[in-house]
Amino acid sequence: DGLVGIPKCGKAIGALKGHLDYSFASAWHPDGNILATGSQDTTCRLWDIRNLSESVAVLGGRMGSIRCIKFSSDGRFLATAEPVDFVHIYDSYADYGRSHEIDLFGEIAGLSFSPDAEALYVGIADPTYGGLIEFNRRHQHHYLNCMW
Repeated sequence: DGLVGIPKCGKAIGALKGHLDYSFASAWHPDGNILATGSQDTTCRLWDIRNLSESVAVLGGRMGSIRCIKFSSDGRFLATAEPVDFVHIYDSYADYGRSHEIDLFGEIAGLSFSPDAEALYVGIADPTYGGLIEFNRRHQHHYLNCMW
């Protein structure tokens, strides 16, 4: 369980119940109403801050804990990263039901969207193959149903 609170005054807003293990990451949707939390239980849960009685969505990982979570600046996309090999991108316009998985090689150090939400950057911490990888959104072939 976790608590959501207001740091300035120390007031607790509510409890988050649902993750089965430790949580490592969290991120706020730009509208301020949705909080995403990532856990050792390989899930990312989405919470509506206006009603914390249960999570509004549970997004599963592939193999590992969810260690990094980012929303795009326009709020459309949510990206989650496992410690090794997998990044998941979810489309909030499809109630997070539409997703894309990126299979990488190496330990994922972090991820971030560009300010215009047109690119996703993934840091790889492998000493041999590490670096920063940029993924750009596809726009030209909407009929292919591919986001990245």
